[in-house]
Amino acid sequence: MGNFVKDINMEHFHNILFISNGIADETEALKQSLSLAHNNKARLKALIVSPELPIKMADYKDSYETFLKSQLHKSIQVVRKELKISDADAPLQIEVISDDNPADSIIRNVMRCDHDLIIKDAEVKEDSKGFKAIDMELLRKSPCPVWLCRPIKHHQNDISVAVAIDPENMVSESSDLSLRLLEISRSLADKSSRELHVISCWDFALEDSLRFAPWIDVDDDELQRNVKEARTLHFRALESLLSKFGVPGKMQLHHVRGRADQIIPKIIEDNKIDILVMGTVA
Repeated sequence: MGNFVKDINMEHFHNILFISNGIADETEALKQSLSLAHNNKARLKALIVSPELPIKMADYKDSYETFLKSQLHKSIQVVRKELKISDADAPLQIEVISDDNPADSIIRNVMRCDHDLIIKDAEVKEDSKGFKAIDMELLRKSPCPVWLCRPIKHHQNDISVAVAIDPENMVSESSDLSLRLLEISRSLADKSSRELHVISCWDFALEDSLRFAPWIDVDDDELQRNVKEARTLHFRALESLLSKFGVPGKMQLHHVRGRADQIIPKIIEDNKIDILVMGTVA
């Protein structure tokens, strides 16, 4: 992501956990971790998660963990030099755990050490779409935000940021989450293209059922009024949420009918979005 990582300042995060496997090239996530820790004067720990060695190889455990730490330390020094961040500017503790259930170990570590952000390179899939099992489990179960990184080749000023929000769930926790998502994504957009894409999907799921159900005869005009009302109510809720946030800076609104799992990826692709901020089921 070039110099972009040096300028990110999301002041919410003060105890960051960088996840590594100790072997792969994890430069992108490492850059994000060191940059945020430096900018926020945050604590930073690198957690190397490795599968357990077979019982017959238990004698090699210490030397293997030393090797993993050494490999990661080399990568850290390369990134420090590129970002011009010294050991003193952003201290980094390295810990190794061996577990055949890595996501659970990561989550336990987050809870025990009170981390407020996980940063990790996304596991590579063959088609480069979606996330593999560990990443999906972290997204579902993590008690703190998860930043999954992939390489971005664009210049900082060309990086596009989007946020997906649901304005209709106005339970205080959900409303607070939406406002926090807006705040974080606005901060990211301000450091890049300065335009924030706000995505919100709506639907009237009963339309097909009411239109084609043999046991009920709904007038088409009445049905269309209900569809229009659903759109209007959703848009008003969205306007209310954005008004509550204040929406400073440039914004492009995508208020689109359809299922979020189908609509959001299409908007991401059509608008060449590089960073997506969103909530998960967790």
